[in-house]
Amino acid sequence: MSDSQVQGAHLVGSINFDDAEQTMRVAAEELGGLLRRIPDGEVGERFHWILFQADRLGAAEGIERVGDTPIPMRMLDIRPVKLAQGVQAADVTLPPLGYAAAAVESWRTFSGLKAAGVIPAKTRFQVSLPTPLGVVASLVLAADREAFEPVYERALAAELAEIVATIPGDELAIQWDAALEFAILEGLTAHTGDRYEWFGDVWDATSERLARQIDRVPLDVEVGVHLCYGDVAEKHFVEPRDAAHLTRFANAVAAAAERDLTWLHLPVPIERDDTEFFGPLAELNVPATTELYLGLVHREDGVEGATRRIAAATQVLSRDFGVATECGFGRAPEGTTVPLFETHRAVAAAW
Repeated sequence: MSDSQVQGAHLVGSINFDDAEQTMRVAAEELGGLLRRIPDGEVGERFHWILFQADRLGAAEGIERVGDTPIPMRMLDIRPVKLAQGVQAADVTLPPLGYAAAAVESWRTFSGLKAAGVIPAKTRFQVSLPTPLGVVASLVLAADREAFEPVYERALAAELAEIVATIPGDELAIQWDAALEFAILEGLTAHTGDRYEWFGDVWDATSERLARQIDRVPLDVEVGVHLCYGDVAEKHFVEPRDAAHLTRFANAVAAAAERDLTWLHLPVPIERDDTEFFGPLAELNVPATTELYLGLVHREDGVEGATRRIAAATQVLSRDFGVATECGFGRAPEGTTVPLFETHRAVAAAW
């Protein structure tokens, strides 16, 4: 067994509370000494990751919804979008995407709680953002994706610019969520039968795109990456055979980015407590200063399951790592959030 230790915890993003203040208060109370960052829980229209972007994009002149019948999900219509007949993507002006407005509002709450001593002084405010690839591949008609990608990427970059212009750099951490990347790398197709990607070499194309987003983040702001195999009804879109693709992609992104990652988060399926799954992580090539978090905490088997997966991981890893869930848990059953926090606390040491 290696001498690696379980140090610290990470919250991926979405948390099953009703508002940002409750999320931050409970996270600080339950996990304060374990966390270097606290998110706002992705509350409101962000409850199901990027799906609210369909309504945002659909409000733009020159953009139409696919299909005549809304597809309702709570307050959202999740129909994808397409360019209207005769419209060029470059001529489309997108409305505000909602990420900056939400971050600024939640920052005010975070700042007030920190001033009141509820949140520890060294804790940063975490803002989770999707990659442009994730939104375009998920919500834009396949024929329009290539042309639409730079339009959306510019709009999201403007949201990021507003966030970093408003929130002090030494108080802020940006997380890029990469999920559709793994649907592409695993060779999956959409329910329509279309391939998600619109480019050739998927490994180079996906890693270089993510590296570009990482390098947009100013150096005084922390930046991390959440690698994801999806979370629909608490199920992955495909179960990874092992951590090989996660490792290869993380290495490619780290090599392509000009700045170092502050942290890297990787999912661990609930069924995997064997060293075969973790084995490829021996080849992980990110700086020693990059915090590594393994998403091995699951609500279904709590401390016992997390302990088994930690034991397997420590057989392989020669570096310390922290714990997390494999994805956000904003859509987990009601009443499971605090028990999940308790599991994190039981298996990790404070920083």
